[in-house]
Amino acid sequence: MAPTSITSTLNMGNSVKIPQIGFGVYQSLNDTCVKSCLTALELGYRHIDTAQYYENEEEVGQAVQKSGLPRKDVFLTTKILTAGGSVDKSYESCVKSVKKLDPSPGETGYADLFLIHNAAFGAAKRKEVWLALEKLYSEGKAKSIGVSNYGIQHIEEMKQFAQVWPPHVNQIELHPWAQQREIVDYCQRNGIVIEAYCPIVRNTKAEDPTLVKISEKHNVSPNQVLIRWSLQKGFVPLPKSDNAGRIKQNADVFGFALDQDDMSALDSLDQGRKGAVVMTVDN
Repeated sequence: MAPTSITSTLNMGNSVKIPQIGFGVYQSLNDTCVKSCLTALELGYRHIDTAQYYENEEEVGQAVQKSGLPRKDVFLTTKILTAGGSVDKSYESCVKSVKKLDPSPGETGYADLFLIHNAAFGAAKRKEVWLALEKLYSEGKAKSIGVSNYGIQHIEEMKQFAQVWPPHVNQIELHPWAQQREIVDYCQRNGIVIEAYCPIVRNTKAEDPTLVKISEKHNVSPNQVLIRWSLQKGFVPLPKSDNAGRIKQNADVFGFALDQDDMSALDSLDQGRKGAVVMTVDN
């Protein structure tokens, strides 16, 4: 099998297409980040997910430049971590991130997707940062905007002030042991693309009997099963690795499909976090 379908895309609410598998770079720093991103791009990934918190936006941008790929062919996501104290200051924080990701000449650089990293810093600051993202979006410095770790109440709250609603994306922790069904259903009903961080559960479930049984059935790795589960749910999984072999394997998920029995078995592993939102920046 080869990752020939790695550039399959989903349409967002503003008609922007997002590649359905992203490459995560959390805790990947300095030259390691550049090398891993280059490996991913060489293998066919066209979607890289970073954040201010990860402290590697510049390295992601360097990798895209070194790859030789046209900027328009690589979908870059980043996230603002904290409110700046005013809409203008938060906006400037976002512009700095864009310049790190895409140091194109003049003011032509952009992020394909800019997210609020979490909802934990209060209603007033959530509003401030969203208005900053709307300004970025209106100027074309972000092609789409969204949120991360938002629950239903946070997205509903946005109706009071948002000119862009619903957000194009909500990025949350999703895997069979944390299915967050209420927020997933809400996002799907409102046309919000769902990105799944930690789709391979940081390799902590690789020996789970149900998962192992399904992986042996299809002659694939447990991580490939988890990524395939995420894809078949309609999510955008963001697997992360700095190992070249695993980077390739994590994208090699289009040569098999999970049947209904497989999906039901994995669905049964949910540990009950149906409506809770993960209030961390660990993604």
